[in-house]
Amino acid sequence: MIAVRNIVVGSVFMQETRQFILEILRQKAQATVDEIVIELKKRRGNVITAVTVRHHLGELLKEDLISLSQLRHRNTPGRPQQVYVLTEAAKDYFPNNYQPLVNHLLSQIATTVPSSQVNVLLEGVATCMASDAQIPDLPLLQRLECVVDYLNQHGYNAHWEKDVEGYYLFTANCPYHKAAEDNQMLCDMDMKLVAALLGVIPRLKSRISNGDATCSYFIPEYEAVNS
Repeated sequence: MIAVRNIVVGSVFMQETRQFILEILRQKAQATVDEIVIELKKRRGNVITAVTVRHHLGELLKEDLISLSQLRHRNTPGRPQQVYVLTEAAKDYFPNNYQPLVNHLLSQIATTVPSSQVNVLLEGVATCMASDAQIPDLPLLQRLECVVDYLNQHGYNAHWEKDVEGYYLFTANCPYHKAAEDNQMLCDMDMKLVAALLGVIPRLKSRISNGDATCSYFIPEYEAVNS
């Protein structure tokens, strides 16, 4: 039990140290190993070596949370120091206010914009997203593969399956489920997005916001042939 506890404590310690390193780089914009060591000693109040910091930096590099920016020459004799900076991916590790902002924006749209205009707005957003996907004009089966790749890159956990009467597209995760729980507009936008990506209007069969395990979209065989 003691050995297991030590492993758990050690793992938490390592994760906390890496979080501190990310915070230091965020505050300073860039830093060398020596500068990170100094800042960590202030925060941890214990001895931490440059070797340990380099190990953590190596792991953060593997996770694409930091990158090497440049070499900085010392004021004293010695080899130039590598300078580390945060990557775009690291921004997800810091608190944000997106959720309340999205909820308030959706609430204001629902209460101040006529329903007909809301549909136009959602259609426009879905069209822009589908345009960004740049899915080529392909037969449905090949297009389905492209659509699944795009959706998975954006957190939908998607896949498709052949059915006797056509094809099903499933998404097992809603990237904005917290907002969608209180507002149907995002679900409607997803439907428009899937239709724009596929190039046909599917039939909605299930929805995560309704308590179903997945959102599922059915494309009948005759529509697949004519697409």
